Amino acid sequence: MTDYEILLLLDPELADEKQADVVGRLRTLIEKGGGTFERHDVWGRRRLAYPIDKKEEGVYHLLSFTSSPETLDELSRVLKIDDDVIRHMATRRPQGGPSEPVAVGAAIGDDAGAGPVDATEEE
Repeated sequence: MTDYEILLLLDPELADEKQADVVGRLRTLIEKGGGTFERHDVWGRRRLAYPIDKKEEGVYHLLSFTSSPETLDELSRVLKIDDDVIRHMATRRPQGGPSEPVAVGAAIGDDAGAGPVDATEEE
């Protein structure tokens, strides 16, 4: 089993119940394939950088789970034919990577509370 994340961009005109239905179907597919559904983060409504299908906004959902590559293929197939899903992107989480989503705007390697590094400081 491999750790994966899928970022969903859903239609902004979709009701909350319908959004939950899309996520619920994905969870069912993951569990039927022998995987484990770990986390669902709702990032909410965001303005898009450019219009997609004449829509200026979208609703983002991040799903974290463990499954086989075959199950991931099935999830991608289902998401491609779902009209409520504007875009989706599946990625494999690296071993030892953060289990929590990294804060928006944080650079990789940023530590909470760490101030700026002065390059002129001698060690």
